[in-house]
Amino acid sequence: MARYTEASCRLCRREDMKLYLKGDKCYSSKCPMEKRAFAPGQHGQRRTKLSEYGIQLREKQKAKRIYGILEKQFRSYFEMAAKKRGITGDNLLQLLESRLDNTVYRLGFASSRKEARQLVLHGHFTVNGKKVNIPSYLISEGDLIQVAEKSKKSDKFKAVVESTSSKVTPKWLEVDFDKLEGKVVALPTREDIDLNIEDHLIVELYSR
Repeated sequence: MARYTEASCRLCRREDMKLYLKGDKCYSSKCPMEKRAFAPGQHGQRRTKLSEYGIQLREKQKAKRIYGILEKQFRSYFEMAAKKRGITGDNLLQLLESRLDNTVYRLGFASSRKEARQLVLHGHFTVNGKKVNIPSYLISEGDLIQVAEKSKKSDKFKAVVESTSSKVTPKWLEVDFDKLEGKVVALPTREDIDLNIEDHLIVELYSR
């Protein structure tokens, strides 16, 4: 399964904003964006004016990096979004938010999407009672997501829950930290997604 394996903090610096890819580190003074808020590389501190295409490309790259997706899969999501009824940009973000790894992160069972992806791959979660180890699995309204029984006593989950339980859970989800389970109340709408992504720029880029 293809995935990005280089330093995550370089991605934040390249997009000139925090993408919150490293969990608690992103909220601390150890975050590289606090010390080197410029693009990585030899010419990172140069200021260049982006073309219209460049602006659209950066927006697509930002969305891909937030959700931890490579180009082939991202384009596949866009094609799915374009075929659905409604606004393509809204559909695209709904599909990205509906990934199991993102849902696990939103529920507070992981400190970052990257960690959520790893936990899902290692079989720590069930959906409606069945083990699912595919991060890209798309959840549906009414789905029940639970930490697998064998994983509930893990010190890892105890530590994660302690650090994330105070965070606000999106209204499209319900979570019970005592039972280590969450329910999908409804599929997320554009208003539910608190990310600074201008999805219309991504649509314009792929529509060229």
